[in-house]
Amino acid sequence: MSALPDSLASWIVVAVLLFWFVGAYNRLVRLRAAVLQAYATLDAALRKQLDFVLASIAAAEPEKDAPSPGHSSAVAPLQAAATQLATLLGATRLHPLDPGGMAALATALQVLISAWQRQHPDAVTVFDADGTLSRPAPLLSSGAGPEAGSGWSSAAEPMAWPEPSAAAEIARSQFNLAVEQYNAAIVQFPALLVAWMVRLRPAAPLL
Repeated sequence: MSALPDSLASWIVVAVLLFWFVGAYNRLVRLRAAVLQAYATLDAALRKQLDFVLASIAAAEPEKDAPSPGHSSAVAPLQAAATQLATLLGATRLHPLDPGGMAALATALQVLISAWQRQHPDAVTVFDADGTLSRPAPLLSSGAGPEAGSGWSSAAEPMAWPEPSAAAEIARSQFNLAVEQYNAAIVQFPALLVAWMVRLRPAAPLL
């Protein structure tokens, strides 16, 4: 007769642990989904910036019957940077939670913005994370954030965007915040046990 209470207690413990596991797992999955959704918005905003740059390159190209070698050499770095960013956007779109891919995308984006600033020093705009105009952008070190391994914050240094739109900066801030919340959740005890069991890995912000 005494075995019944012990068995019941064991089942209660198992049920509580299972309930906790499912709850913790669902929370982590929601946070991960929020990162993916935020990246989809960011990806669209970055593609719009890229399209703006590509359109400006196309508009500035000399007539085919009147080639201008000097002009071609001037826009070549910007064209190369745009091509590189387009390639990395496509790759990151497939694996937005991969820290290595996000780091490569951040580097390509900074190269593009630097090339744009050199080509159009008076045609860049900086917005705060809430979308308000920060200032007509001087030549900033675009998106300079903390060095790798030193930690980071969702309040990254604003970037100087080619297209005068706050959408990209807002999307970047929201993505970084989603990453911050997700990364914080998967290292909290005891939720980190769930993250380890289902192989959830930290994501990386776009700095």
